[in-house]
Amino acid sequence: MTTIAHASEPTDEAALDQLLSEPTPGVGEALAAAGGDIVLLGAGGKIGPSMSLMARRALDAVGSSARVIAVSRFSDAAVREQLEEAGIVVRSADLADPESYAELPDAAAMFYLAAMKFGTTGQEHRTWWSNAAMPAMVADRYRGVPSVVYSTGNVYPLAPLSYGGSVETDEPLPVGEYAQSCLARERIFTSAAHTWNTPTTIFRLNYACELRYGVIADIAVKIADGEPVDVTMPAVNVVWQGDVNAWALRSLELAATPPHILNATGPETVPVRRLATWLAEDMGMEVDLVGEESSDALLSDAAECLERYGYPSVPLRRLVRWVGRWVADGGRQLGKATKFQQREGRF
Repeated sequence: MTTIAHASEPTDEAALDQLLSEPTPGVGEALAAAGGDIVLLGAGGKIGPSMSLMARRALDAVGSSARVIAVSRFSDAAVREQLEEAGIVVRSADLADPESYAELPDAAAMFYLAAMKFGTTGQEHRTWWSNAAMPAMVADRYRGVPSVVYSTGNVYPLAPLSYGGSVETDEPLPVGEYAQSCLARERIFTSAAHTWNTPTTIFRLNYACELRYGVIADIAVKIADGEPVDVTMPAVNVVWQGDVNAWALRSLELAATPPHILNATGPETVPVRRLATWLAEDMGMEVDLVGEESSDALLSDAAECLERYGYPSVPLRRLVRWVGRWVADGGRQLGKATKFQQREGRF
C-alpha cells in the first residue's frame, strides 16, 4: 500500500478521491473479522463515499469477498455512479421514512453516518427527527449487529484552552439543539446496546478536513474571497479525512456493550490565527483577522485514538499547504461550511 505521508499532492478530484480512500494497515483485517457484509447508512454525504471506497479497497486487499453496501438517498447521481463502478453495492433509501427499514439489507457490521447539522436553526423539528428518531429505527433494525455510530465533539462543552480538550470520560454538556440532538443519538444507541446486546462504538469526530471541505478550507475560501477571518473561536482540532475513514472503519474492532466511546481528531490544538497565517502565506494572499480570541474553545483530546492508530498520515502543515493551493487554484468546494466559529451551537 502507498504510504500516504509520502504521496504526491492531489491536483484533481480523481487523485484526491484515490488518496482519501487509500486504506491504511489494519483496516481490511478489522472489516474482514466481521465475517460478512458491511453496510454504511447515510453513505452519500461528505464522508460516506470515500469511506465506502476505502472499505471496498481494504477488503479486496485482504482477499475478502464480503460486500460493501452503501445506503443513502443519493441525490447526487455522480456519487452513486462512482461507488457502483468501484464494486460497491448501492441501495437507495430515505432513512427518515419508517417504511424504508423493511427493505434495508442484512449485514455483519453496520456504520451509521446519517445526521443533520447544516440548516438546523429554524428546522429544529427536522433536526430531532434526523438525529434522534432515525437512530431509534436504525438501532431496532440492526439489533445485535456490531455497529459504529458517528457522533461529534459538539456533545462536549467549550473548554478552557489550558485544559487541552475534552476526553471521553468527561460529562457531555451540549450547547444548542443540534448538539443536544447528537447526544440523544448517542443515548439511543447506548440503550439499544444494553437492550439488544448490540456491540457499539460511538465515534466522536471533530473536525475532518480535505481539500473541498472542512475548517481549513473554510478559512482558505474566506482569504481567497477577500473576507476577514474571525478568530473569536481561538483554536480548533483538525485531521485529514482519509485518516478519519481508516480510524472509523478500524474502530469496529472496539465495539462493545456498553458502547466504547472514541474521540477522533488531530493531536494539535491549533490556533485559528495560525491556520489563517499559514494559508495566506501558501496562497500568496493577505489575510484580515478580526475578533478577539476567547479563553475557551470546542476541543477534543484524541489521545486514545492516536495511541491505537498512530499520528495522522497527512501531517497538519502539509494538509494546510494542500488546501491553500487547491483553493488558490480554484478547486471545487462542497459548499458546506463547518460554521466552526459558532459558540452558541446555532448551525
